[in-house]
Amino acid sequence: MEDLKGQLLVAGGGLLDPNFRQAVVMVAEHGAEGALGVVLNRPLEVLAAEAGPELEAIVTPGDSLFSGGPVQPQAAVIVAEFESPDANDKLVFGRVGLLGHIDPAAGARVRRARVYAGYAGWGPSQLERELADSSWIVEPALPEDVFTTEPSALWRTVLQRKGSRYAMLSLMPFDPSTN
Repeated sequence: MEDLKGQLLVAGGGLLDPNFRQAVVMVAEHGAEGALGVVLNRPLEVLAAEAGPELEAIVTPGDSLFSGGPVQPQAAVIVAEFESPDANDKLVFGRVGLLGHIDPAAGARVRRARVYAGYAGWGPSQLERELADSSWIVEPALPEDVFTTEPSALWRTVLQRKGSRYAMLSLMPFDPSTN
């Protein structure tokens, strides 16, 4: 299996788990031990700065906190686009990656950031099995996906970007029983 770091996992139409239905996940790590990512399109009704005063230095006032996934929802995961990452930061693709720590210089290193409560995780071979079952559709991540101003539309946007084969799926309502 190829390394999926820096790719998006777009929930397929048959993925009905409420944690991942119509989710778009950016894969931050992928290897023999498993995978780790953050759900990009689940904003919460809480401001990111309310999650901790130190976050005010890196987020834009009014930015939402996002639910990054069901694993360790009390932990903050910060995805940033870096001006100049330091040794503790983990680049995922291009200048986008995980902020290693918040310190007084973090604001100067970070161009923009999003804060996620928790993350998505997979054990060894679990993600590969889900891909074989067509639970996920893979697409390269773009900075605009991570920092979209319309996170609720991201699932549809990425599917439409993939082309006509996915156009019908992009029209599927969140709850198919309402159709």
